[in-house]
Amino acid sequence: MRMSDESIVHVIDDDESFRVAVSRMLGTAGYQVRTYASAGEYLIQSPSPDAAGCLLLDLRMPGPSGLELQQALARMDSTLPIIFLSGYGDVATSVSAMKAGARDFLTKPVDPDALLSAVSSALSHAERDQATRRESGTWNRKLENLTPREREVLEQVVAGRRNKQIAASLATSERTVKAHRAHIMEKMGMESVAELIRSAERWQTGGEVSRPSSAPSLDS
Repeated sequence: MRMSDESIVHVIDDDESFRVAVSRMLGTAGYQVRTYASAGEYLIQSPSPDAAGCLLLDLRMPGPSGLELQQALARMDSTLPIIFLSGYGDVATSVSAMKAGARDFLTKPVDPDALLSAVSSALSHAERDQATRRESGTWNRKLENLTPREREVLEQVVAGRRNKQIAASLATSERTVKAHRAHIMEKMGMESVAELIRSAERWQTGGEVSRPSSAPSLDS
């Protein structure tokens, strides 16, 4: 199954004949492919950590191993899913790779259908992850547009507090709280308090917005 035109399958393997064969197979299936002879070559040419795609990564190569590259990418906050390929894979190594976040671990000679299925699954995961990151970024940018007082009101609205309670805690009037709520809804692009709460629960970072103990009344 072909994914986004921006998605690229990065094949990292020191066996040239294997790289060529896999590249042809994936190309025939409709994927964009880039190949690298070593982990170092990939790091030199590597895309942004947030780029779309996945890695088909050989476990044992001259220079840095596949596991070492996986560790380096984790330090770079790379979000690209990794599928390990190896003729030398063992249980301990595959467990280490999967615990470190690998999507799959296939043994050479790899079955073409198994490889295509793993790539399709990894790219689907990558696209979902990218969509989540984009939505989270949008939420955080909107959050930055709120004034400090609007942030305080938002936290209490999401925590399930009524206007009267918020007004008392902030030593202000209910009318002022309602005005802040209206500004918050407009700036955050929300049509209802319920939608605001769901978004805050999903995208809150660093505990800035508390999870609600109960849904607030829409008119109080």
